[in-house]
Amino acid sequence: MAKRRSRGDGGLYWSESRQRWIAEVTIGYQPSGKRIVRKASGKTKTEAKDKLSKLIRDAKEGEAEKASPRYTVEHAVNDWLANYERGHRDPETVKAVRSLINHHIVPALGARPLVKLSADDVDAWLAKEAETLVTSTLRNLRSILRRAVSRAQARDRVRRNVVLLCDCPAGKGAGRPSKALTFAQAEAVLAAAESSPMRAYIVLSLLTGARTEEMRPLTWDHVDLVGNPKAKPAIPPNVKVWRSVRARGETKTRKSRRTLALPERAVKALEAHREAQKAVKAEAGSDWQEHGLVFATNVGTERDVNNVRRDFRRVIKAAGLNPAQWTPRELRHSFVSILSDVGMPIEEISRLVGHSSTAVTELVYRKQIRPVVESGATAMDRLFPTSGEPSNSSEPEDKAS
Repeated sequence: MAKRRSRGDGGLYWSESRQRWIAEVTIGYQPSGKRIVRKASGKTKTEAKDKLSKLIRDAKEGEAEKASPRYTVEHAVNDWLANYERGHRDPETVKAVRSLINHHIVPALGARPLVKLSADDVDAWLAKEAETLVTSTLRNLRSILRRAVSRAQARDRVRRNVVLLCDCPAGKGAGRPSKALTFAQAEAVLAAAESSPMRAYIVLSLLTGARTEEMRPLTWDHVDLVGNPKAKPAIPPNVKVWRSVRARGETKTRKSRRTLALPERAVKALEAHREAQKAVKAEAGSDWQEHGLVFATNVGTERDVNNVRRDFRRVIKAAGLNPAQWTPRELRHSFVSILSDVGMPIEEISRLVGHSSTAVTELVYRKQIRPVVESGATAMDRLFPTSGEPSNSSEPEDKAS
C-alpha cells in the first residue's frame, strides 16, 4: 500500500480519464469552507512530482511575500484608513483620524516592517506620546494601530497583533473639563443673544438640551411652532431631533432620536429667526442653496462647527464671560445642571437629553448633577419631625380607650 503524503505536501494521483498524472496542492479555503486548489499534470509520475514541488514552492513564496519586510507599519495604517474611509464615514471624522496617523503613528513607527513590530516598540511609543497627549487621544492612537494591525493579520501580512499585548498609559491630563452656566450666567447669555443672529440657536440649545451636532442639520420640516391643541392629548409646539451631522445623518444613539416640546421662549425665538432668514435668503438671491436648514449660512448651506463656535463666543463675550472658556456644547451641560438644581429626577433628565441610560447621564454630567437627592429626606422630616410632635400631615391620633 502506498504511503500517504504528509499534510501540506499536496497530492499526486493517476487520472484514468485524462491518462495523465495529476499534482494538486491546497493553498487555502473560501469563506464557505471550500478548498482553494492549484493543479498541474504530467505524462510521467516524475514530471508530475516536479510540478507538485513547484506548486508547493510557489504557495510558500506567496505567503512569504505577504509577510514581506517591505510591508511597513505605514503601509498597514494607510491600508486600514483607505478601508475606513470607504465605509462612508463622516469627512470630519476621517480628517481627524488621518491627522492622528500622519502626526503621531507614521513619524514614530511608520518605517518599521510590520513583521518586526514588537510589543516593546509599541510600549515605548505610547510612553513617549503620553508625555504630551491626553489619555483620550492616546486611546484613539492605540485603537487605530490595533485595528490596522488586525486588518493586516487577517490578510496574512503578520502572524500576531502585538498591540493587543500593550496597555494604554495615562496621558498628561484629562483635557479641559466641561462646565455649566449658573442660572444667573444663563440669563445673561440669553439676554446677550437677543440682538445676535445666534439667538434662536442659543435659546433652543439651552432650553431643550439638544446637542450642537443635532442643531446644525435641523430642518424646518422638523420644527412645529404651532402644535395641535385640539388633539387628544394636545400636541404642544415641538422640535423633532431626528438627525445629526454624523455619518448618514444618524443620531448618536437610538434614544437620541426624540421629539421635544418647545418652551414658549424658544417658539418666539424660532419665529423671529424664520422671518430674519427670509430676508437673508432674499439678499442672497441666486446664491442661495435651499436645504431647508433652520440654522443655515448666508447662502443656505449647513454651518460648520467653527463658525458656530465663533458666533457663540461673541455672545458669551457680550454676556460678560470669558469667550475662551466656553463652547456651544456647554449649553447642553447647562440645561442638565439647571434642571437638576430645580429637583428634576435624573431619569427624566436622561430621557430629555437622549441618553441610553441614567448611567451615561451620571458619567458625562456628574459635575452638573446634584450629588444629593433631598426629596426623600425632606418628606421624612415633614412626617417625622425631630421634636417628636406629630405632623399636621400625619394620621389623627388614636383616642384613649
